[in-house]
Order: sequence, then C-alpha cells, then structure tokens
Amino acid sequence: MGARLHLPAVTSTLLPVALGILTLLPHILLGKPAEEESAGSSPLLQRVKRSWVWNQFFVLEEYTGLEPLYIGKLHSDMDKGDGSIKYILTGEGAGTTFTIDDSTGDIHAIQRLDREVKAQYVLRAQARNRLTDRPLEPESQFIVKIQDINDNEPRFLDGPYQASVPEMSKIGTSVIQLTATDADDPTYGNSARVVYSILEGQPYFSVDAKTGVVRVSLADMDRETRENYTVVIQAKDMGGQLGGLAGTTTVNITLSDVNDNPPMFDQRLYQMSVPESASVGSVVGRIWAKDRDIGVNAEMKYSIIDGDGRDTFDISTDPTNLFGIITVKKPLNFEGKPSYTLKVEGANINPNPTFRHRGPFKDVTIVHVSVEDVDEPPLFDSPAYYVELPEDAEIGTVVKVVSARDPDAANNTVRYSIERSSDPEKYFYVEITSGSLMTVRFLDREKIGWHNITILAMEMNNPTQIASVSVAVKVLDVNDNPPSLTHYLEAYVCENAKAGQLIQTVTALDSDEPLGGQHFYYSLAPEAANNPNFTLRDNQDNTAWILTRRGGWSQQDQTVFYLPIFISDGEQPVQTSTSTLTIRVCSCDQEGNVMSCNAEAYSLPASLSRGALIAILACIFVLLVMILLMLSLRTHRKKPYLCDEEENVHENIVRYDDEGGGEEDTEAFDIAAMWNPREAHHHLGKMRQDMLPEIESLSRYVPQACVMGGGGDSNVHGYVLAKLLEADMDPCAPPYDSLQTYAYEGEGSIAESLSSLQSGTSNTDHEYDYLNDWGPRFKKLAEMYGVLETNSPPMW
Repeated sequence: MGARLHLPAVTSTLLPVALGILTLLPHILLGKPAEEESAGSSPLLQRVKRSWVWNQFFVLEEYTGLEPLYIGKLHSDMDKGDGSIKYILTGEGAGTTFTIDDSTGDIHAIQRLDREVKAQYVLRAQARNRLTDRPLEPESQFIVKIQDINDNEPRFLDGPYQASVPEMSKIGTSVIQLTATDADDPTYGNSARVVYSILEGQPYFSVDAKTGVVRVSLADMDRETRENYTVVIQAKDMGGQLGGLAGTTTVNITLSDVNDNPPMFDQRLYQMSVPESASVGSVVGRIWAKDRDIGVNAEMKYSIIDGDGRDTFDISTDPTNLFGIITVKKPLNFEGKPSYTLKVEGANINPNPTFRHRGPFKDVTIVHVSVEDVDEPPLFDSPAYYVELPEDAEIGTVVKVVSARDPDAANNTVRYSIERSSDPEKYFYVEITSGSLMTVRFLDREKIGWHNITILAMEMNNPTQIASVSVAVKVLDVNDNPPSLTHYLEAYVCENAKAGQLIQTVTALDSDEPLGGQHFYYSLAPEAANNPNFTLRDNQDNTAWILTRRGGWSQQDQTVFYLPIFISDGEQPVQTSTSTLTIRVCSCDQEGNVMSCNAEAYSLPASLSRGALIAILACIFVLLVMILLMLSLRTHRKKPYLCDEEENVHENIVRYDDEGGGEEDTEAFDIAAMWNPREAHHHLGKMRQDMLPEIESLSRYVPQACVMGGGGDSNVHGYVLAKLLEADMDPCAPPYDSLQTYAYEGEGSIAESLSSLQSGTSNTDHEYDYLNDWGPRFKKLAEMYGVLETNSPPMW
C-alpha cells in the first residue's frame, strides 16, 4: 500500500526530516515487522498490509491567526469517502487544544501553543465504524511536536547587580560575571544564543560578548576622585543579529579603597595649653593627620619622636585610630617649666607595598604646649585606682573609697561625683563627702567585663577647682549562667538502626569562664530517665553520646521523638538546664545516608487515640452549649414583666438610649403638648412612633372638670389623685417606683408659659416688671425677682 502523508506547509528544512521519518515509520511506529510475526510459522516472507497512513506532526508555536491552525490529516485506506468511518482523537489536549474532523480526519489546533509551556503532545487516534461504533483498526499513537520561535528575550534573573573592584586595578581585572537566561530552545537555531554588550559605563568597563564577564577597561581609576559607577549590560539573542530580542540589566560597581594616599597634617605647628593642675592622664589636645583613604587604610599611629616634653607628655590613638590624643604623663608645675615642645609623627598602620613609590606613608608636625598658672584643684592620693568586683555583688556594695585633698593652704573641703560619660548606664554612685564608690545596679560580666569610671573631686568653696581620677573596675566571673547545647538540636535515626547505635554527639556551651575550665555533666531529664528508645552516655570530656536502646524503627509508627537532656556544670553554685533534642525517624541506605524524613511532628501521645480525642471535643462542645443556655435563661429572668398593651407607656419606663439635644431637642416629646394638653390630640400624626410623650397620659386621664376648674392647687391635686388611682388599679404596673415627669403648667393663665425652653436664644437679662401687672396671684413671684417697688433700705 502506498503511504500518503497529509501535512501543512512547512519550511524546506523539515523535508529531510519528514522523509527520514517516512522511511523508518513502519518499524518505529507500527509495531514489529511482519517478517518477525510469521517467522515461527512459515519460512515465506510476507508483507502485511497496513491501513493507517500517518506520521508525527510539527507545528510552530504562538500562532495568532483567527482560524484554527491546521496541523495535519489522518486517513485510513478503509475510508472510501462515504462517511462510514468516524475518526476519534484522544490523549493530551484532545478536545481542548486539538480537534479532529471525525469525517475527514483533519486535525486543527484551537488553542495558542507555547513550546516553553509544553514542547510536545502525545495523542492517540482510532478509526471506527460510524454506524456500529466498532473499531476498524487498532488504536495508534502519534506525537505533535511544537517547533520553537524566538519569542522570549534573554533575562537577567538576579539583576540589578552590586559589585566592587579595588581602585587602581589594572586593565582586564574581572569585576563580575553576568548570565542571562533565554527560555527558547537552545537546540533549535539561534533563538537562545546570547551575546553580551555594554550600553553604559564606557570607557571604564567592558564586557566579554560570550561569557558576560565585566572587566576593568581603564587603568588607575581613583576612588577618591569617583567611587561609584553604573554600568548597563545588554544580552541579545540570535547571536546578536538584527531582529534578535534583547534584555538589559544594571550593575552598580563601587571602587573599594586601597592605601594609595599618604597622611598629611593640616597644620605644621599646633598651639596647645594645659593648666598646671591637670592630673596625670588629662587630655591636652588632639591632632589629626588627614588621609584621603578610608577604613583601615586611614588608621594612624602617633608617637612623640623628639622634644623637651617627651617625658612629660604622652600621645595615643583614639578608638577610631584616626586622631592622636596628647595627655599629661607627669605632674606639671608652672613655676618649674612654663612650656614644652613636642615633635609628633603620624604614620599609617597598614601601608600598601604596591604604592611605596608614592613616598613615605607618614608625616611630622610640631606641638607647642603652654602650662598655665592656676589655682590647683584637689589632688587624689593615687593617680588611678584598680578594683576587682564579683558580678554577683549586692546593690550598695562599696567598690572603692577614693580620697582627694586640696593642695592649697586653704585646704578646702572636697566633694565627689562621677563623670557621667564614663558611666552612661549608671552602674555606680559615689558618696559626695566620703568618696565611697558603690554599685547601684547589678553587674553582669558577660555584658560588660570592665568599667572605667572617672571620679571628680571639687573644692566646695571654689567649684571651678575640679580634679579627676580613673577607677578601673574589673568584673569577676561568677557561675550564674546555665550550660546549654551548642548545636545539633536535631538528629535522626535510621529505620534500620540497631540497639546501641550512636546517632548523635552533643556538646554544651557556657558563657561563664571558670578558672579551671568548663566541666559539663550530661544525663537524661528525670521524666526521660526510663526512656525505652534512647539512652545517653556521658563521655567525661564535655561531650555525650546519644545511643539507641532498641531496633525496629518505623516512620509509620512514629516519625519524631523528643529527648530532654539535663546538663549541669561543675562550678559552685551549680547551674543546670534542660534542652530538648528532636530525633526524626528517616529512611536510610545501607551506608546510613538519609534518603527521606517525614518532617511532620508526632502530635498525639501514644496513649490518646483518635476516638478519645473526638470524645473530648464533643464534651467541650456540649459544655459550651449548656453555658450559653444558662446565660440565655438568666437574661430572660432579669426582664421585667409588662403587659403587651402597656409596653409603650413611657411614663412608667425612663429611657436613656440617647444623650438628648438640650433645649433644642423636640424629637423626644411635643413641646406644644406641654403648653396646651388639649391640642396634643391634633398632632399625633407628627409624633415619634417609638416614644410617646409623657404629657399624653396627662390629657387622657385628668378629668376635664379638674382642668377647667379654679385655682392651680386644685389642678395639681386632682391630677396627682388620678395618677395614684391609676397606679393602684393597674394589675400590670411594675413593682418598683417609677419616675414621673409632670410638665403641665395649667390652662388659661394670662402669663402663658413660664418655661425657659425658648429662652436659650437670648443673651440679655429678662425684665420682670410686668409681673406687677398680673395681680396678687403673682405677688410672690414678683418678690422673688425683686421687681416690687419698696422704700426699704437695702440689706447690703
């Protein structure tokens, strides 16, 4: 049977491949040859006719057309074109990514294909009878391979980059190597062939086009002139050819310092002065040999090389190793020698032999020191004090008693204090009159081992006369820190481990420093003394072995064991601690190398089953439900009994839901009803539905005869009697006192309302002269407001 292949048009480069595949197709894809199948039964060679004609298909990725992409065609020789054969496609992407015309066998791609996501799809095809759905041929498998196109640019995954190179480096010195990654197929064309180039940073740096190594391309670059450089590197695929995709990254390069600059004093002559009363160790002045370098390359060492003050003054370097500090070495006396001359040299500590040709890395200056004649301050009996104090000293312990006197004839009284810069954390206090230096905080040698305290002595009658002395306090070690395991808080045991096998060696660390050295003692914690799984052996050399006590380990039984280890030291008082060693059960090979461990902790104790845990949780849930029911019943029991029809009777319930709006609040009640209760019935439609005004009950229950009656006393008396009768006869009234609000002022009064509800808008004083015109009923009110005319003299 002649082979017929239906493929989409591809480039000419695929034709040789397709021909080779066609040649090998019967042997590779269609099973064993017919000769091998019939060799055992017949010596004749027979060719078995195959009905399928197909091949593996190739398709380019990232197809952007509007129509489905035609991939190829499957055809069976049994297909006569009458539509009786139905082609079925199954496998990876069948129906979602690929579809097949069940009548013609045409295969199309309905989704965009991306080789970087999936490079090939394995599909299976079968021809079936359309009417009976019986297979006409065995199911066959074929592959759709996705051909790569250059659709991914090179990427620098770790950019931007930081790099440094020493200044004054030679041309070609390597700075950093960059690597760009291209997701395209490196085996197909030049899509993943990357070439590097530099876009910014020339002429200082260059990049190797193939390796991506950034190198120095300009000699003698000086950090003191320019320190930082920004270099932009481009990676382009297609071998850098036109049309290739490119990606860029930034490299921030810093020139690191080398000692290539000698120091130099900014002054050739320094003038300093010091009072004759300055104590030994007092600072006279500071000098600086400036160095353009930084860090260790700028560190200096100062020395006095000549002068008549070599034995009287000293010079040292400050903690930064930059400045020279001149101090008094011997007591001064203005009458004996009023001035000194010093020749000081400053030299680099770390000179670089490479730059020795640039001259000596040192400089010299002259320091002239004048001694001033002053009234001498107090003089300590010792130039310095040294004290040793254990770190467990109690607060208030006397460390040292310092003593100073006034060397002058007046012999003034001396007062003591601490220079706070020498004790910033205020560990010490000095008694002002006796000079006793005491502790006011607990000491900790592991935190601060030395305290250099400066004690000041001042004349009481002349506070300007101050002397100082240094008290060096060495904190002695006390065994106050427990030992603990240093490392290896996790270990593992192999499932095939046997009893007595060593699984871990543990050591301890103690921040204390005993004189005789560290001595640690190990044992299992009391709760693990009878551990059936592991045991501990103290090696008496500050180490211990963890050994197995049994075999037969299994991750299915238990994956993690916790072994508490008790550690104690050998000093007094003995300090102890307990550290927990986590031991995991792992699968190992025959040499004991770990293959896999289950990192999930064993959370349930062995004696607690899952059913018991569920029962405990159920009991907790039932208990919570009972508590909620009890709280609900208690809340209902506290609610007062009210009849349904009386729930809105607000003269019996005082409500405090809101704060109220003062005189301008007209929402809670109707002001008009307070002025005239008869008119309250005409405004019920405008009242708040959630709260009825208390005055409403007044107009309902007060008899009209009482309202229309004579004096004001009868109105009030009748209203009170009516409300009292109502309360006595109401069976639903609450059994507690209620606050009643009676805002009714009467009816028919010529004075109208005396309420102050509308008086808040006026800031002027009221005039009450009109009360005299209202008759004798308002005489008492007129007297209260002082508007009656009287000839009586004032009382004040």
